[in-house]
Amino acid sequence: MRRRRLAPLLAVSITATLAPALATSTATAAPTATPSTASSSATKGALDRYVKQKPLWKRCEADSPAEFECATIKVPLDYQVPGGKRIDLAISRIKSTAPDKRHGVLFSNPGGPGGQGLYMPLGMQERLPESAQQKYDLIGFDPRGVGQSSPVSCGLEPEEENWLRPYKEKTFDKDVAWARDVANKCKEKAGDTLAHITTRNTARDMDLLRAILGEKKISYVGYSYGTYLGAVYTQLFPGRADRFVLDSAVDPARAWRGMIQWWAEGAEPAFDRWTEWAAERSEKYGLGDTPKEVDRTFWDLVAQANEKPIEVEGQPTTGDDIRSGMRGAVFSPEYATEGVVELKKAAAGEPASAKKLAAFAGSEGTGTAGAAADAAEAPSDNMTASFWAVVCGDNSVAWSRDPESYRQDAIEDKGRYPLYGDFASSIKPCAFWDKSVEPATKVNNKVGSLIVQNEWDSQTPLPSGQALHADLKGSKMVTVLGGEGHGVYPNGNACTDGTVTKYLLTGKLPAKDVTCKATADSNAEARKNQKRDVLPGSPLPERAPDRF
Repeated sequence: MRRRRLAPLLAVSITATLAPALATSTATAAPTATPSTASSSATKGALDRYVKQKPLWKRCEADSPAEFECATIKVPLDYQVPGGKRIDLAISRIKSTAPDKRHGVLFSNPGGPGGQGLYMPLGMQERLPESAQQKYDLIGFDPRGVGQSSPVSCGLEPEEENWLRPYKEKTFDKDVAWARDVANKCKEKAGDTLAHITTRNTARDMDLLRAILGEKKISYVGYSYGTYLGAVYTQLFPGRADRFVLDSAVDPARAWRGMIQWWAEGAEPAFDRWTEWAAERSEKYGLGDTPKEVDRTFWDLVAQANEKPIEVEGQPTTGDDIRSGMRGAVFSPEYATEGVVELKKAAAGEPASAKKLAAFAGSEGTGTAGAAADAAEAPSDNMTASFWAVVCGDNSVAWSRDPESYRQDAIEDKGRYPLYGDFASSIKPCAFWDKSVEPATKVNNKVGSLIVQNEWDSQTPLPSGQALHADLKGSKMVTVLGGEGHGVYPNGNACTDGTVTKYLLTGKLPAKDVTCKATADSNAEARKNQKRDVLPGSPLPERAPDRF
C-alpha cells in the first residue's frame, strides 16, 4: 500500500528532477536540441509515462533461486527527447528477508564500464550479513548498453579488443590505424546509440527505476567505475541519495584518460614496495639481497624477453608482457614474487609453473570479450563497445585529437613510469570519437557517503579515493592500511566490514575518517580474487586488469 500512495508524488519528482538536469546541461555537438520552455510540458508528460511502468517480475532463470526475480523496463535513449527511441533496462531484485524491518532499496554496480550488474543481488545475498539483507530489497541492473540492457556492439574482432598497447616507434602508425578503425566501426554500427551510453544517462536510469519502484530515495554500493556512477548520481539527484558506499574510488576530475594513466603512476610506488619486500626475503626467493638487486633481476628478465620471448609450456612471454603483468601483480608483493621466481626459472630453461606465471602470459588487454559473452543476448564485443562508449563519450575533451600528442605522451611517460607509462598513455580510440553530447559531470556536493579504499589497489590507487573524498564534502573515508587488491567490502576484516555494515544499517556515518589495518586473511582474499575470473553474482568489481 505504501508504494501505491507514493506513486503520484514520485511521478512528479522524477520529472521535476530529470528535466532541470537536462535543461541546465550545455550540449556540444548534440544530435538533439536541449528542451525549451515550450517543450517542457511535453518532456514532463513523456517522463510521466515511463514512471507508470509496472515491472513484470518473474524468476530470472529456471535454476536460479526462486526469490531472485528479473524484469525489463523501458528507458529513453535520449533524456532530452524522452518521447523518442526507447531502450531496454534489465533489472533484478531479491526482496528484504524481514519486511517489518525493511528500510528501502539497495542498488549496486560491479565496475566496468561495461560490467554486468543484473546478477549482483545474488552475490550480495551471499556476502552481506543477514541484518543488511533484512533492511533492503537488493536491486541489480545491467547498465544501458550492457548485457541484457539493449546491448551495444561495434562488430569488433577479438584482436581489435586488445587496447592497452605498448608504444613502439615501428608499430605506432599501426596502432593509430587500429584506434581510428575501432572508432569508425563503433560509429558505423551503433553511432546513434553510443552517444547516449554515458554515466550521466545511467544515473538518470537509476533515478527512473527508483521512481518506478515507488521509492523516495535509494541506497547504493558501487565498486570502482561504480563509485563514479554513484558520485554522478549524488550530483544530479542529491535529494534522492540515501546511504551510498563507494568502494575503490575513481577521481571524477580524471575521468577517463587520467584514470587510465593513473594505472602507470600507481604502479611505481607499488613496484618499489615489492623490491623491498622481495629483498627482505632473499634467502627464500633468491631475487636479490637489496631492493636495487631485485630491481636489476626484474629488468634483466624484461631485456632478455625483449630479445627472445621466454616460453613456458609453449606460451611465449615478451618483455612487454612482463611489464604489463607486473603492473597488477606488484600490488601483492607475495604474488609478484612468486611469479618472478617462476619467470626466472623459465628464462634459465628450467621447468616452471605456468599457473604462477599466469599474470605474465600474454598482454592483459586480450580476452576481455568473454566477460560479456556470458549473456546470450549480448554480442561478443559488448563489454568493450560499452566501455569505449563511456570512456570516450563521458568526457571527450579529455582526449586529444592529435595522434602525435599520444606518441609524445607515451615516450615521456615510459620514462617517468617505466613499468606501464607507455601502455597507459599511448593512442586510444577516443582520439577519433565524436564529441560528447553533454559535458562531463563536475562532482562537488555535500551528500553523505562512505568511501572505502585499500592502500594498495591496482586499478584505483589510494590518491584517487582521496580525491573523490575531497569532492564529496559530506563523505567520510575508510582507508585500509596495507590493504591489497581492488574492492574492499565485504572481505572479512572486522574493522572495514563493521564500519560499512553499521552505516548501511543505521545511516550514520563515522564521526571522522576511519583507518583500518589489513589482515592476513583479507589480503589473502584479495589475492584469490586477483587470480580468478569474474563470477556471476560477484559483489566485487570486475577483476579484468584493463577495466575499472
